[in-house]
Amino acid sequence: MNLLSILLMAPAGGEGGDQYSGMIMMVALIGVFYFFFIRPQQKKAKETKKFREALGKGDKVVTIGGIHGKILEIKDTTITIETEGQARLKLNKDAINPVAEQSEMAQPK
Repeated sequence: MNLLSILLMAPAGGEGGDQYSGMIMMVALIGVFYFFFIRPQQKKAKETKKFREALGKGDKVVTIGGIHGKILEIKDTTITIETEGQARLKLNKDAINPVAEQSEMAQPK
């Protein structure tokens, strides 16, 4: 059954406001979900994409696995980093953690 058939099978009569109260509540619930769940997620994804596009050679980063390193080379989808032990790792750009990177680099050493 779809929404239209359910609305057509509803009993006639009653107050005029009762017909639309369910629809109003449904629209309000969708609005709440959009503004509290969907929109913040879209905003966070946009900021993460902007962060990853702004990465440059020589930037210090932290991966989602907790590996700290310095960027040596950037390609379209991959990044090569060098760790403290002079090891070179080729990673996907999505493996860079923007939240950890910003908080780690903001602290003075």
